[in-house]
Amino acid sequence: MTHAPRFLALVTDAKSRIRETNVAEVKKRLDAGEKLLIVDVREESEFAKGHIPGALHLGKGIIERDIEGAVPDASKEIILYCGGGFRSAIAADNLKKMGYTNAVSMDGGWKGWSDAGLPVTKE
Repeated sequence: MTHAPRFLALVTDAKSRIRETNVAEVKKRLDAGEKLLIVDVREESEFAKGHIPGALHLGKGIIERDIEGAVPDASKEIILYCGGGFRSAIAADNLKKMGYTNAVSMDGGWKGWSDAGLPVTKE
């Protein structure tokens, strides 16, 4: 998918302020038994087609509005993912601005996860 230049500039700006992880690291941590809070920020229709098992869905359009109710602890690590790591970077930046000190964007996102043949669900 080709992204518009202004969108890419917004993503680059957000990535300059956030922490990122990647698919392999998240999988490694899950395999080690860590209980990670993984949040899918894609659209509802994308989430319904498949997502990482156990992921909480808070779409990019509502995450800023609903995060405090879903995750009241602003110091809790939150791993965010979208289709490829761009929308999740913007979401992580916004959560950081809201005082969430441990919001992390997963580079590669859903595409990286599913292309690696990792577990997915529709439930």
